[in-house]
Amino acid sequence: MTTYAALLRGINVGGHRKIPMAELRDLMKALGWTDVRTYLQSGNAVFTTPGPDCGPGGGDGGREEPPRSRLERAIAGHFGFEVPCLVRTHEELRATADACPYPAAELDPAKLLVLFLDGTPDPAHFASVDPGTYAPDTFAHIGDAVYCYFPDGMGRSKLADALGAVRPQLTATGRNWRTVTKLIELTA
Repeated sequence: MTTYAALLRGINVGGHRKIPMAELRDLMKALGWTDVRTYLQSGNAVFTTPGPDCGPGGGDGGREEPPRSRLERAIAGHFGFEVPCLVRTHEELRATADACPYPAAELDPAKLLVLFLDGTPDPAHFASVDPGTYAPDTFAHIGDAVYCYFPDGMGRSKLADALGAVRPQLTATGRNWRTVTKLIELTA
């Protein structure tokens, strides 16, 4: 059995692409998953799969379809629109938190954001984004995550848009540090 966190991208924002969390939990339970819980209304779900660990991202050597694919297909079929989902195990979430280049314990968790990426892009992928242009906001790309710190808050920052505009475009979804640490706790 493996416990995962599913990070749904771009739902329940400004009244668009609405997915009620109770309905999402029911949908996930119908997939045969257990211990299904949601956190906040922004598309964070934790669940346990009864079968073998077939990995969050892709091929699994012919075993059961990965949770990410199953969830994306189920959401599209049930709600009528596509929602990219990134799926991480407890260990993967913990590794992402451990790799944070910022002193997270000393910062406001609402101002520290992790952009979870679908895969690990080339280390130079974000080289076209000049950090000085967005100061005091800063970012660091490490593996399959981009860590962003917004000392004055995200509200007026242009950094997230600049990172999202880099091509080729990556599937990414952001979570503040409070959410990241809560998902680590919930998947333990």
